Amino acid sequence: MNSQWHIVWEQIRILIYSVPATLLAIVVHEAAHGLVSHWMGDPTPKRDGRLSLNPLRHLDLVGTVCMVAFHVGWAKPVKVNPWYYRNPKWGMALTALAGPVVNLIMSFLALGAFVGLYYLNNGVVEGFVGYWIMFLDYFAILSLGLAIFNLIPIPPLDGSKVLGALLPERWYFTFMSFEQYGSVLMIALLYFGVLDVPLEAVRSWFIDIMMNVWI
Repeated sequence: MNSQWHIVWEQIRILIYSVPATLLAIVVHEAAHGLVSHWMGDPTPKRDGRLSLNPLRHLDLVGTVCMVAFHVGWAKPVKVNPWYYRNPKWGMALTALAGPVVNLIMSFLALGAFVGLYYLNNGVVEGFVGYWIMFLDYFAILSLGLAIFNLIPIPPLDGSKVLGALLPERWYFTFMSFEQYGSVLMIALLYFGVLDVPLEAVRSWFIDIMMNVWI
């Protein structure tokens, strides 16, 4: 019985820092999309309340479950109107890049804070400081994973908007029409583990680079 309670407590302890880290990674990602679109003259994100830091305005149920289960996922897409941009295609690309770029920056800063707290606490991961060490470690990995995953050029992920900006006009709309099938494809790829090795390799490469800066 004691071992069972220990397992339950460990699962609860993980949820205590993994859920806030997941919510934060998603919220800043989506708010960044909305903010950049707003800066380029589009009133849609502000009108829809997507400049908010309220997680309930950004969460997609399936994408959030994938974030917790696979450490990669997506949120409810921010509605934007590219016709407000001076250049609709490149405006969409910049708006799409905003989320992954913010996640990369926050992952880098979180790793720096993690390293600092870890050494200040002499490597002890317990108590109040220990909670923040675990939170920062989890958030850095999760936020980085979210950035890398969303740069995959498959609609509706952010990478597809960047790729779309590079495509000729006659191919652009055909390519973006696959967006309705993209979520199903991504769930299948995640479920069967097709993306596990390449995503982990890229994430490890980024972590090594960032850790070399901080250590």
